[in-house]
Amino acid sequence: MTAPIILFGMFFLLLLIGAPIVVALGASALSVYLAAGDDFVSLVQTAWNAVDSFPIMALPAFILSGALMQSAGISRRLVHIAELMAGPMAGGLGFSAILASMFFGAISGSGPATTAAVGMLMIPAMVDRGYGRSYSAALTASSGGLGVVIPPSIPMVIYGVTASESITKLFLAGIFPGIMLAGGLMIANYAISKKKGYTGSPERQPGELKKACREGIWAIMAPVVILGGIYSGLFTPTEAAVVSVFYTLFVGIFIHKELKLDGFKESLNSTTWLTGRVLIIMFTATAFGRILVENDIPGMIAESLLDLTGSLPLIWLIVIAFLIFIGMFLETLATIMIVTPVLLPVMVSLGVDPIHFGVVLVCCCEIGFSTPPLGENMFIGSSIAKVSIEEISVKALPFVLVEILVVLLLAFFPDLTLWLPNLFGY
Repeated sequence: MTAPIILFGMFFLLLLIGAPIVVALGASALSVYLAAGDDFVSLVQTAWNAVDSFPIMALPAFILSGALMQSAGISRRLVHIAELMAGPMAGGLGFSAILASMFFGAISGSGPATTAAVGMLMIPAMVDRGYGRSYSAALTASSGGLGVVIPPSIPMVIYGVTASESITKLFLAGIFPGIMLAGGLMIANYAISKKKGYTGSPERQPGELKKACREGIWAIMAPVVILGGIYSGLFTPTEAAVVSVFYTLFVGIFIHKELKLDGFKESLNSTTWLTGRVLIIMFTATAFGRILVENDIPGMIAESLLDLTGSLPLIWLIVIAFLIFIGMFLETLATIMIVTPVLLPVMVSLGVDPIHFGVVLVCCCEIGFSTPPLGENMFIGSSIAKVSIEEISVKALPFVLVEILVVLLLAFFPDLTLWLPNLFGY
């Protein structure tokens, strides 16, 4: 029992004093090896193997693709199409923000990237139409999280690598849950907007939507090319990520002619920073996870849960509450890397499909993007709308509650998640 006490004691102590998550993970894992007098070279080798894999190559490529799409004019065209589709109905601009997040999420795979791309365009437009600044930021932050559920999804790639599950199957399983989450947000937005008197964009002119779709056809085709290639078996998710980069470069340089050298450099800078951050978290989280497994901590937790109750619905409630809670304090990728080796064996022993659990896990992490104190999307929305995190947090509560309800439905009715992979024969 000494190793778990040192591991978790050091981990929570470092978090408490404000250390970055990567330092907390790495230092706590290292402390256990030093305390035991073991050679920690094997620990480093294991952690290195976690990031030295072919599927992980999809991460920098999807991040770069999402960054380039802002400079290439693709995100702007997608947002314009979404705005025209929503029209002048109550909460119309809110609908536009959610639709645009779905479109962009089907390209970038990142919650913060989706929030930034959509928020830069939609938050000012919503404020101009009379929407509250804090409400506009809260809605955009909440819908930006759809980027990690609707494929391609960076967290699903991480889960697939960690759990040794098919990434293609995870992508398929995430489509309908992503649509359900978006539908829940739309219902909440309509109810609030009706009460507050928020409207949509002015009445569109005849043929305006058709014109926007014609001008934005290359933007619309991006998710078709990426996801169509994956599901048709033409290329793997990793190859699809590289294809999406070249597709964006082609469209930005030769079709839209908006991707300039400065935009390309900025995209490379943001990709380098984000990729480095993701990989170093994976590196330290793998070391942390290995110590968990070596000391049979997953087994202890499984035994404790099963001693508490044998009811799968009750265990789902406990697990979801736990995931949402830690999602408020830990980054998504660290959460997945730490939680998967601990909880996946428990859920599998109870008959839960690993793909089903992975989607529920990612959906819980999606909620974490819009809950303080860590919620990354909240900080992005706050900086764009120039309002405090506290104001956004209050306005985001209805959206968080709706998302929790959707996650519960997904957990208790696995067919909502698994029917599409089964349809494709996975």
